[in-house]
Amino acid sequence: MNISDVMIHINESLSEEARTTLESAMQKIEGVVSPRFNPGKAHLLMIAYDTDKTSTSVLLEKTRASGYTAQLIGM
Repeated sequence: MNISDVMIHINESLSEEARTTLESAMQKIEGVVSPRFNPGKAHLLMIAYDTDKTSTSVLLEKTRASGYTAQLIGM
């Protein structure tokens, strides 16, 4: 198991409910360990994931498929 972190910047403003829904959707991806929004930075989604099971492109695509405009940060 190789755990890594990625941060995804979401352009839209998300309500608490939308953030919770997106975190739940990300959690369902095989290999995702911990998706979470940072308090006070509701547009930044940090995801810990197993690089043997998924990739940053899968995580970004899932975010976009949920209807958001998003970019990877630090890639």
